[in-house]
Amino acid sequence: MSAGSYLAGAPVVRRVRGYFAPVNRAGSLPVIFDAAEEGGFALDSPPAPWVSLGCIEGFARKAGSKTAAVMTGIPAAVLEQTRETLDAQVSFRFLSWTKLTMGLATGSQHMNLLATASGAGAAGDGGIAVPAVSLQTGATATFLPMAAADAAKFAAGQVVAVDVDYAGQTGYVGSPVSGAYLKAALTDVDYVRRVTFNVARVASVSTTGLMLAEALPGGVPALGAKVQAVAGFVDREGGSFFQEWSGLFVMEGGQGERIFFHYPRLQAAGSAEEFADALDAKRGGSLQRVVLGGAFRALPVTDPLDGERVVCYRSFLPAVGALV
Repeated sequence: MSAGSYLAGAPVVRRVRGYFAPVNRAGSLPVIFDAAEEGGFALDSPPAPWVSLGCIEGFARKAGSKTAAVMTGIPAAVLEQTRETLDAQVSFRFLSWTKLTMGLATGSQHMNLLATASGAGAAGDGGIAVPAVSLQTGATATFLPMAAADAAKFAAGQVVAVDVDYAGQTGYVGSPVSGAYLKAALTDVDYVRRVTFNVARVASVSTTGLMLAEALPGGVPALGAKVQAVAGFVDREGGSFFQEWSGLFVMEGGQGERIFFHYPRLQAAGSAEEFADALDAKRGGSLQRVVLGGAFRALPVTDPLDGERVVCYRSFLPAVGALV
């Protein structure tokens, strides 16, 4: 043992950090994380396209794979084992309510409640919306240029959805995040903006456009994208669409070591669920914190290294000086 080395104990961690990245559903392309190349990233600034969701609680992994014994001989004895099924689930609680955490936690489409037009009839997921506003050239992920008269229709503090008109397409809808799968064409021109994850809050309004308080998750708006005000968000119990994302969970030990759990494909395994945690137990728990619960099933990918089908990669980066 050298003077700079020490025998490492079990990592001691305070919390688990969660990161998600959109899977290209049409191309069946998950986001791959290489712990050797990217494992040292600043936890508050994950490498693109990973999006930090901050700390999560109640992180639990459950392996559902089953093995079976291959028997031979008289009396029969185990000759070898074979893996019959490959399955795993992961669950946890988000500590914030945002468009993304709600979308991840729900079992089906997650929609934007577009601001409704005057006199629009009531609808569970939002009625006829105020017409969208066209963007001018020069849009970025944080600035939406538009005519002065159009900009005057918005106000600082509003949330806006930015995406293209729905044009009768079927299949996966939304880019770079697929927010729905349509089996048949619709007539709602605003449908893509209803399901898009490309939303952000307006920081300020000027005669040249809208400055956003955060970058659009989808980056620079697509050609032909339009803008609509969002009043809130809604998801539904039921439906046939399953959210699918790549997931990355990080535990950082007190010595700087890191444990990574990388799930290339995670699909929602349950319906929207929330939990109420009592904050004032001594007074009967009348004050409660409502948190979102998320449960996901891991789907397999084929590892190009050797062709094996796997559902999760667990990586460990030792602390500097720790003996291995």
